[in-house]
Amino acid sequence: MHAFSPPPSNSLTTRQLDPTLHRVTPPSQLSLRCNSTFSSRADWQSACSIFSSHHHNNNNNNSDEKSTTSVNGNNTAIDLFSISNNKTENTTTLTKTNNLPKPLTNDPTQNSTLRVAYQGVPGAYSEAAAEKAYPNSEAIPCDQFEVAFQAVELWIADRAVLPVENSLGGSIHRNYDLLLRHRLHIVGEVQLPVHHCLLVLPGNRKEFLTRVISHAQALAQCENTLTKMGLSVTREAVDDTAGAAQYVAVNGLRDTAAIASARAAQLYGLQILADGIQDDSGNVTRFVMLAREPIIPRVDRPFKTSIVFATHDNMEGKGTSSLFKVLSAFSFRNINLTKIESRPHRNRPIRLVDDANVGTAKHFEYMFYVDFEASLAEPRAQNALAEVQEFTSFLRVLGSYPMDMSPWSPSLCDDQ
Repeated sequence: MHAFSPPPSNSLTTRQLDPTLHRVTPPSQLSLRCNSTFSSRADWQSACSIFSSHHHNNNNNNSDEKSTTSVNGNNTAIDLFSISNNKTENTTTLTKTNNLPKPLTNDPTQNSTLRVAYQGVPGAYSEAAAEKAYPNSEAIPCDQFEVAFQAVELWIADRAVLPVENSLGGSIHRNYDLLLRHRLHIVGEVQLPVHHCLLVLPGNRKEFLTRVISHAQALAQCENTLTKMGLSVTREAVDDTAGAAQYVAVNGLRDTAAIASARAAQLYGLQILADGIQDDSGNVTRFVMLAREPIIPRVDRPFKTSIVFATHDNMEGKGTSSLFKVLSAFSFRNINLTKIESRPHRNRPIRLVDDANVGTAKHFEYMFYVDFEASLAEPRAQNALAEVQEFTSFLRVLGSYPMDMSPWSPSLCDDQ
């Protein structure tokens, strides 16, 4: 499938990717591209890559041109869409004003030959999520979340599967920030039950332990159980769970235990000292699947759409009225929101409440991430975003993708 030789299995786990070290196959030589053509309506439906609202004032005379806006400290080229109203059909559509990447013609879950990047080392929960999302794919371990983004952007990987939230630990903020910084598209989601084990060297006993290492979220998810076990140990955070298991095994640490998966124990020859040590049996992590191109939204199965926006309030100091109006656009159309997350706007982190240069009262500027249960192929979702655009200074669609509808129960955790 690829014209270049695959990198060594550990090449992504030791350093940042350097574009000069890899010969990238031109897009036209890879099977990901499609040559399909679309009608103007389908073009809009598939344009879930990026669009931006613009200021509706007398100073905006170039709304149909591509502009550059600084978002979180980065200059981002934003693809603009113009709004047109069809009075006869009582609908609102968006007309594309520049060229976007052609969308994938097939559901990505149907492809079994993909190269999938994930953060961590073999045995990580992210690797299990990648396998669940893309069975029989080739997994590519990356030492950092950003390296996984880069692997897809440089055509070294076809997809990335990265965590965005956990039922106990909450949102993984780093990946929300990276979704805005990079130009990849969410093409799916997968929910993975997380089943933690306490791993030690073979023959080791808990009386010998003085330290437990794992990812910070894993340590937090097992805090109460570790206390009930009577372990008098220090708890140290490392980059990932499977990496903690690997570290214990490679260094022969008899005074250290790792919290990781049962698969990590098998891979690194460790013994499971305690099984299922998470504080809550309903411990689930949600992952998103990322690609260079969006998929075509459909209406034959449940879809979810993810967006990020900044309201006019952030720029004009009008309180929370615009955020209320944005959320009302979804409520009016009975569109269910499944997630709302705020992140500080790095380009404008703090301002005075009255926007004056006097006084001490300040608050943060925010970008808002929202997930809602609707496909961009649905007119109600199109009309909702057209209305949202009126109250935002920046709006980007991160993806419109199938929801993970697979059944789950705590008893399935033992298989992970």
